[in-house]
Amino acid sequence: MSTSVLLHLLRERISWGKQPRVPEPDLVMENEAQTSAYSQAGEKGGVLAFLYLYHALQVTSILKGGDLVLDLACGPANQLMQIAQLNPDVRFIGLDASPTMLECARSTLARAQTRNVELVQGDMMRLINLDAASMDCVICTMSLHHLPNQAALHATLREVRRVLKPQGRFYLTDFGRLKRLGTQRFFADDLRQSAQFTEDYFNSLRAAFSVDELSEAVAPLGQDVQRHVTSLAPFIVVFKSAFQRPMDAPTLQRAREAFAKLAPAHQNNFRSVANWFRSSGFPLPCQLD
Repeated sequence: MSTSVLLHLLRERISWGKQPRVPEPDLVMENEAQTSAYSQAGEKGGVLAFLYLYHALQVTSILKGGDLVLDLACGPANQLMQIAQLNPDVRFIGLDASPTMLECARSTLARAQTRNVELVQGDMMRLINLDAASMDCVICTMSLHHLPNQAALHATLREVRRVLKPQGRFYLTDFGRLKRLGTQRFFADDLRQSAQFTEDYFNSLRAAFSVDELSEAVAPLGQDVQRHVTSLAPFIVVFKSAFQRPMDAPTLQRAREAFAKLAPAHQNNFRSVANWFRSSGFPLPCQLD
């Protein structure tokens, strides 16, 4: 972790202030420039590739062969593609409200020749085409902040509970709302990306729900909930089911190959975020190097 990041986190830690939540200006991302910038950031070599691999490993640790898994707000499917490739014996449904995003997702999956994913258009607050108790697992990565308000957040989590099987598993992660506007701006600018991506990233941080708001919404999922928050400041918050399986040898080999494909700088970023979570009691399910 760089000195500048640590300084901002320490300022967050001692700050008494609070930032109000500012909802995203575009709750459904239809703009082609936004879609393209977001998609490129998650591609191999993109600035978010290391984070996608991190979440892919954590998600993999709660999956079983033969599972049917729903990914809420899958976007351009870079994250979903990574998870699906690590778990070829699992079936995935990627749901998104944006036709533009879904078209981008189709291209992502086709280029990667990923065949165990079905894409559907839909609203994660109203999963009207999915039966109750039909999913072995539901995942949602870095998308809940796109919801307009707490009522929508609660509605989404009630739908998650409805479509999950009684012993179904889940992995839900998003930004937590930081206290300082300066910290939000720092993390957006620190990625050194296009003006479009930087502004969208900043808007996402401002739209984040607080840890308490997220925890209250997740409560209907029952007692089988583990909460993990990055130390010093809630930059990222994870809620997952307690179930965890050992990483088998073929999956571990695929994970190590994915890690090896990251640029050295992104491998270092991966280690940083893994250490950040490890310091708060949330280790990786496997060792990659």
